[in-house]
Order: sequence, then structure tokens, then C-alpha cells
Amino acid sequence: MDIRDRRVWITGASSGIGEALAYELSDRGARLVLSSRREEALHEVRRRCPRPDDHVVQTLDLAEPGSLRRTAETVQMDVGPVDVLVNNGGISQRGTAAETDMDVVRRIMEVNFFGAVQLTKAVLPTMIDRQEGHIVAVSSLAGKFGTPLRSSYAASKHALHGWFDSLRVEAHDDGIGVTLACPGFVKTNVVSNALYPDGTPLGEEAEEKGIPPRQCATAIAEAIERETPEVTVGGWETIAVYAKRFVPSLFRRMIRQYYGA
Repeated sequence: MDIRDRRVWITGASSGIGEALAYELSDRGARLVLSSRREEALHEVRRRCPRPDDHVVQTLDLAEPGSLRRTAETVQMDVGPVDVLVNNGGISQRGTAAETDMDVVRRIMEVNFFGAVQLTKAVLPTMIDRQEGHIVAVSSLAGKFGTPLRSSYAASKHALHGWFDSLRVEAHDDGIGVTLACPGFVKTNVVSNALYPDGTPLGEEAEEKGIPPRQCATAIAEAIERETPEVTVGGWETIAVYAKRFVPSLFRRMIRQYYGA
């Protein structure tokens, strides 16, 4: 896919990987729709992009399912059919499975999984009509394996893999590609937005370890252009994907040592 002049809708675009993707894809000539809850931050991201007049801001709250289809209709009426949807918005977690309130479990699933599914279903009909399009789900290494204090987050990312793997097969003959992006540690504010067991934000400083967001965004952008089904991005922590598959006993020790609760 040549991303130039394509209409690309990015959720979670006000910071972190989404913000970096905005800069990366605008550098490659895409026309962006930037979405998150924070309108002022979105406008700042738009101003920092090359050719800011080619991009638009559309606020969106993935925790409000009733609003998502209407938002998708607004986007497609205002800018035209979406060529690439990047489901990047999401929240994380810091709490044990035993302690985390069910309301928090449901909120994480609503934002990370159901929101991505609902937006995807809202743009799919026009992609099918045109027999082209690309869907990206920004997952995580947590979509490959669970780690301590992130049970519901990992569950939401595992669910993304199941749904979007199925969609990839179903939509292939309609000319629609699907990419699952699985970042490891990335220097973003995902830690400050993570939820305690009672649902309050963690509020800590940004993640210090890991690769820069722009490095992650570059890998995802290249995966879109190459129509790569799945891409894993990160540092040493990506070894755990192979350890789980080939030496599961070693994997379990790694999880306890490096991700220990």
C-alpha cells in the first residue's frame, strides 16, 4: 500500500504511540483523522504534523460505546471513506486479578477490545464496497502472554488477536488487509494512565524503559505499507514470545523475574 494521500484514522492520537504514528504517517503523505478524548492535545499534535491543514481532529471516547458509530459516520461524511483505521487507543492496568474490581475489568475490555471492534465494524462496509482498505489493531506483547498485575489488560489484548485474526481471513477476498502490531516496552505515558484495582489512575511518570515511540511508529507504518499481518516491536523483552513457544519452563521463570509483581 502506498500511504500517500490515503485517509488514515488514528485513535489514541494525542500521545504516545498514536502521536508518533501521526507524525510518521503524515511524513509519508497520509491525510489524518486524529482522535482521542483530549481535543486540545489533538490540535497540538495536528499543528506539529507536516501539512497540518490536511489533517482533522475528531474527539472520541472509547468508553462510550453508544457514541462510536455516530462518530464514525461523522468522520466518513466529513473526510470521506477511511482507507486505513488504526485502533490504537487503550488503557492499561496495575492490579492483581484477585483485587481488581469487575467494573475495572469491564472498562478495560470496553476501551481496549469492544471499542476497536465497534469502530472497525463501522468503517468496514465502505471498505468492502470499494474492495480495499486496511485495519490496524495496536495490541501488545501482552496479547501473546499474560504478566503479573495486568490480567485484564492481557485478556483484552488476547481478545484483539482472536477477533482480528478471524477478520483477516474473512476480509481477504474483499481486498482488506489486517495488521496486528505488538509493541513491547515503549517510552509512553501508558503507566500514568494505568488503572489501580479500584479504577483510579496510577498517575506515575512515563515509562522510562523501552524504545522511543517514533521507532515503534516507524515499524508500524512500514507494516501497513507492506501489508504485514503481524509485527512485533521492542527490545530484549520480545524474546519472551519465542521462549513461551519453544522453552515454556524458561519463559515462566523469565516472567517471574522480569515482570514480577
